[in-house]
Amino acid sequence: MNGVIEGVYEPVQHHWFHCEQQVDCKDSWFPFSREDSPRLEEAHKHGGTRGEEEMVVATEGRRFDVRLKERRRYAVYWEQPPSEVRRCSWFHKGDKDISYTPYPEHTSLALEEAYMISVTLNDWTRKLEFPTGETVVLHSPKLMTQQQTIPSKYWISFPSASEQSRPRTVKRGMEGISIEIPEGEPYQVDHLVFMVHGVGPACDIQLRGVVQCVNDFRDASLSLLSSHFKQGQDGAHMGRVEFLPVNWHRVLHGDATGVDEDIQRITLPSISRLRQFSNGTVLDLFYYNSPTYCQTIIDTVASEINRLHHVFLQRHPQFTGAVSLTGHSLGSLILFDLLTNQEIHNTDEKISSVSSPSEATSINFESFEKTLRNCGLGKFFQMLTKEQMDLESLALCSETDLKDLGMPLGPRKKIMCLLKRWREKQESRTGTSQPVPGVPGVYSQVQEQPMLLSDAPSTSPVDYKYFDIGIGQVSIVYPQLAFQPQAFFALGSPIGMFLSVRGLKRIDPKYSLPTCKSFYNIFHPFDPVAFRIEPMVVSPGVDLPPMLIPHHKGRKRMHLELKDSLMRVSSDLLLSVSTLRGVWQTLTTLPVNTLPPVASVGTTAALPPQESEGSRAQNGTVPPTEMKNISFGMLNGGRRFDYVLQEKPLESFNEYLFAIQSHLCYWDSEDTVLLLLREIYEGKGILL
Repeated sequence: MNGVIEGVYEPVQHHWFHCEQQVDCKDSWFPFSREDSPRLEEAHKHGGTRGEEEMVVATEGRRFDVRLKERRRYAVYWEQPPSEVRRCSWFHKGDKDISYTPYPEHTSLALEEAYMISVTLNDWTRKLEFPTGETVVLHSPKLMTQQQTIPSKYWISFPSASEQSRPRTVKRGMEGISIEIPEGEPYQVDHLVFMVHGVGPACDIQLRGVVQCVNDFRDASLSLLSSHFKQGQDGAHMGRVEFLPVNWHRVLHGDATGVDEDIQRITLPSISRLRQFSNGTVLDLFYYNSPTYCQTIIDTVASEINRLHHVFLQRHPQFTGAVSLTGHSLGSLILFDLLTNQEIHNTDEKISSVSSPSEATSINFESFEKTLRNCGLGKFFQMLTKEQMDLESLALCSETDLKDLGMPLGPRKKIMCLLKRWREKQESRTGTSQPVPGVPGVYSQVQEQPMLLSDAPSTSPVDYKYFDIGIGQVSIVYPQLAFQPQAFFALGSPIGMFLSVRGLKRIDPKYSLPTCKSFYNIFHPFDPVAFRIEPMVVSPGVDLPPMLIPHHKGRKRMHLELKDSLMRVSSDLLLSVSTLRGVWQTLTTLPVNTLPPVASVGTTAALPPQESEGSRAQNGTVPPTEMKNISFGMLNGGRRFDYVLQEKPLESFNEYLFAIQSHLCYWDSEDTVLLLLREIYEGKGILL
């Protein structure tokens, strides 16, 4: 071989990457996990024997599908442009780059072929020139560089051309490059959580959407599961919790509703940026209080949750866990209104709640056909009779059933109104009532289940019973979810404020959400949008601080412990001063027989410290010994449900400065994630 020493060549190990566009519109490449990349590589090797047939590999907890022939990665649960996928083996990095960037596959093949020849022939003076202008020089197995060739005539027009002409470091394989490869996710899913966002398209202080925020929330849960629930995972009793985003803002502001165009026509041209921000965020609150758009929002949230639930069960056929709901800001109010109008499905109760045909006749519905014609629905008589329906069977139908029959929206609403009037006539005749099928929230004068809210203010001129639901909600048709949630977590929620604004003072302690038995109201102490709910349930005059959420590292933050210590020291000093004052008064007072009568003094003596504490307890501050005697209602099964996060040390310096950030902090709060995981797995008998 002309004196050339032949080397030993070892094939390079490939790893799969996918591309994502960042906020600055730059493409960043992220590696697939240690579980997904080998499966992609195995499918790639077997794909060569299957011809043109497309191979699809589920990755990242089965939330994405990778089509190997297309080299594209598609989202399964939400709308997202497909991203490029590469089988990578060669990487390059500039002086100012943070991470290595993989070469295209055809470039990597050319580099690998040149490397193989150099190793085999021990010839390290090779240069590879590519049509794009790059030149890669193989100096040695450990030293390889890339030179960008830029003509000097372009240097003036491109000031950074000199920087681009600097050599870039080239690496072969994953060894020696600083890229963190994720370990992957457990295949088993123990619990499913749907997360509904609040106002506007952005969810956090970085102006990211709900998908990115939920991804971070999920990553935090995986990290906490591995660190705090390690014993459970080692015992093979735990998998993971899947979090899926629910986006309703896109539908509300889409072309179908046309609300953005209508608002834009009447928007003033001044301070355009502020007005655009207000139109896209703050107006969502007003849309939700509009009967037209409230129906759109509720239908979108319910249908999207049911769709995601159906797709999830298709991709996880062995899933046997429960489902929970999480809402942030306005999203929590949407879920609360939706859950208060869920029906417990019981066929026997539904049948017994509907009057018989003889009762229908006594309510002056002369005939099925004539009733429909009187309501302008005569042309639908044949459609309904074809399905063998009469007044009794029609009363059993929900709006979804009528929609499945192909009935338009307008006639469906008329039939729902017809059923409502039918029930009202029966109430006036019998004085009793049962829920009307398909018209949630309509009850009789005598309620068999606890009222959600009571004690409406007597000074209010508005009759809140006018509304179908009875709690001041907009009168719309609330769809039903395809499952019964285990728990409902409200983050930074204005539920308490909205209930009060609707004219309601107290929640009946016996009330619980019809299909959800656990409820948690989680908030940051500086959140300007969040409100408490426990004071609306406990007895009037009882003042209880919210439950403090433990820090995820297992203790209070240092500044809070210092604050508590100072408060204890100050209280001890006050007690000592009061004790010394009492001793001094005892030494300086006159004998008892020289004191004037009490009636002539006209004042009362100061109460001893024990009596003062007792009076404070009567004024609202509850001693710990009496805490167990307080009823917190059935919203959370008799347990407390107001939970407050611990503010960070920097936030405690100025609560006004961090107010907005406090409302958006829940998506990346590990304390919030740990609370959700603790409550979810507590029901499975797995504790921290």
